[in-house]
Amino acid sequence: MAAWVKGLGWVTRPLLSVVRTWDLDARRWVRALRRSPVRVVFPSGQAGGRKPGPEKQPRRAAAEASPHEQRQKPPLQVSASQTSCAWEESGLRYDKALPGDRRLSSVMTIVKSRPFREKQGKILLEGRRLIADALKAGAVPKVFFFSRLEYIKELPIDKLKGVSLIKVKFEDIKDWSDLVTPQGIMGIFAKPDHVKMTYPETQLRHLLPLLLICDNLRDPGNLGTILRSAAGAGCSKVLLTKGCVDPWEPKVLRAAMGAHFQVPIINNLDWETLPNYLPTDTRVYVADNCGLYAQAQISNKASDHGWVCDRRLSKLHKYEEEEEEEDLEPGASKAWLPELEVQSYDLDWTEAPAAVVVGGETHGVSLESLQLAESTGGKRLLIPVVPGVDSLNSAMAASILLFEGRRQLRVRAEHLSRDRCYH
Repeated sequence: MAAWVKGLGWVTRPLLSVVRTWDLDARRWVRALRRSPVRVVFPSGQAGGRKPGPEKQPRRAAAEASPHEQRQKPPLQVSASQTSCAWEESGLRYDKALPGDRRLSSVMTIVKSRPFREKQGKILLEGRRLIADALKAGAVPKVFFFSRLEYIKELPIDKLKGVSLIKVKFEDIKDWSDLVTPQGIMGIFAKPDHVKMTYPETQLRHLLPLLLICDNLRDPGNLGTILRSAAGAGCSKVLLTKGCVDPWEPKVLRAAMGAHFQVPIINNLDWETLPNYLPTDTRVYVADNCGLYAQAQISNKASDHGWVCDRRLSKLHKYEEEEEEEDLEPGASKAWLPELEVQSYDLDWTEAPAAVVVGGETHGVSLESLQLAESTGGKRLLIPVVPGVDSLNSAMAASILLFEGRRQLRVRAEHLSRDRCYH
């Protein structure tokens, strides 16, 4: 039995290797020897300092050197990449965000919401060109987040005094950017006031007696494109009623390509107060897709070619159908729906200062816009389309009408100049 147990003795061996204590102590000693000691204490109690390297000199010895030797020492050469000193000499400093810094994330989370922008009066601008246009127009910056110092140096230094400058990683900007290719700089600005803005001189010289009223436009891309067209056509101002998308939303800013700082924009207006922003004797025209009298009042030529719009998507046509379905008593009036004359967009409608109302694609123009057009002697402007096409995009329709108005005003100016030459 003893021999049998001795033969199976390997079964009782442990499966895990046992680490000996002397092995750990040896490893500690080896690790300690690899370190470079600051001071060595001998068993006798004496302490010895660390020996300097062949090319190094003790600090005390360098301090005790003669002034003549210090003068002969060659000056240090600062590399071209070290520009922080020159930047600080200009009176500006910047903070470098350390790992765990949440200033960028906290600001981006809040400033992208419309309630915060309206309550705090701050907006977000991204991109070097847009920021440069805003500074040139007189917008007031508050904070800049950038990934490279060169991006800040491109901006006017006098506009950056008192502004918080924070350098962050490009990856952090990329995470919060709305651009496909982020440009490495984002700015928080005070919400611009159109009264205090300084618009480009070339833009002011080409302003026309032409206004644009946006009625219930809710698509950011459409509004941005419309603002860009309004700036290109030379509109004197753009009015936005309540219900429109915020013009300072990042998507609108991206689509407008700097038009916010080229044409005055007044938003969040009531229809009761909107006439106060119109010049005297302004006529309001509505870009309406097929009113009740559109098909009957357009020219025969347009009717022959089928250039009438589809009335199924018209909000006002819904009102008209409801009126027809109701059993009206004899003598009942339908005066609650304004009866505006419809004319083709290419006929002359700019003999007086004109304001064009463009509605959203979902809800169309409002009843208040038709009432305002009726009170000012305006009309409905019809853009003819081929049969089967419901309507044009709001941004496309606004662009067509604005540049048509610009063409008519230019032709009228040319005729006036010729008459003056003849007389």
